[in-house]
Amino acid sequence: MFGQVLATEFIKLRRAKATWATLAVLAMMPPGIALFLWIVREPERAAQLGLLGTKASLAGLEATWPEYFYMLTLVFGVGGMLLLAFIVAYLFGREYRDATAKNMLALPVARHWFAVAKLVVAAVWWMSLVTAVLAEAMVIGLAMGLPGFSSELAAAGIADVLLAAGVSFLLAPVVAWIAVWSRGEVAPIAFSLVMLALGNLFGKTGWAEWFPYSIVPLLVGMVADPVDSLPAGSYVVLAGTFMAGVAATILQLRFADNAQ
Repeated sequence: MFGQVLATEFIKLRRAKATWATLAVLAMMPPGIALFLWIVREPERAAQLGLLGTKASLAGLEATWPEYFYMLTLVFGVGGMLLLAFIVAYLFGREYRDATAKNMLALPVARHWFAVAKLVVAAVWWMSLVTAVLAEAMVIGLAMGLPGFSSELAAAGIADVLLAAGVSFLLAPVVAWIAVWSRGEVAPIAFSLVMLALGNLFGKTGWAEWFPYSIVPLLVGMVADPVDSLPAGSYVVLAGTFMAGVAATILQLRFADNAQ
C-alpha cells in the first residue's frame, strides 16, 4: 500500500512547474557566488564594469576553494531551510489549495502513509536538487581556476554541504505539520521565515546549540565562526524536532477535523 501511495506522489510531480522552479532558484546560486569571487579576484576590472560598490566590503575575502565551499555550505544550509519550506508546503498544502485533500483522506489507506510518502518525496526532491547543483558548482569552480583545490579539500567541502543540507531537512516535518494544520501553503512559509529570524537571534546567545533553527546557522557560520562539528546535544535536538514534526503531521491527518 505504501508503495502505491509513494508512486502516486511521484506521479503528481511529472508536470509540476514547482520542481523546475526550485531547480532554477538553487542553480542560480553557484554562478552568483562565482561572480562574487571573480569581483574579489579582479576588483579593478569589476570596478570598471560598475560591479564593485566599495573595496572595503571585500576586505579579508579571498577567491579560493575554501571560501567557495564555505559560501556553498551557507547556501545549502540556510538557503535550504527556506527552499525546503517551499517544497514541503507545496507537497502538503497543495492538497488543500486544489481541494483534493478530502479525496485523498477518504481513500481506504492509512493516513500516516500519505505523510510518510510526501516526506520521502520531499527528501528525494531535495537531494536531487543538492546533487545537481553541487555538480554544477564543482564545474564552475574548476572552470574559474580557483586556487587551493585538492581531493581532500573537495571531499571535506562536499561533506560539509551534504551535512548542512541534511540538517536542514530534519526541520522539514514541522513545516509539514504547519501546512496540514493551516490547510495551505502561506502559513508554513511564513513560519519558516520567522523561525529563521529567531534562529539568527538565538544564534548570538549561548542557547544556539539547543534551538533547532539556530543549529544550521551555527553550523555554517552565519552567526559565528563555522564549527568543526556540532555538539551531541544538537543532534538530539534535531532528531527530536524531526520525530515531533512527523508525529504531529500524522496525528493532524488522523484525528483532526480535515473538512474542506
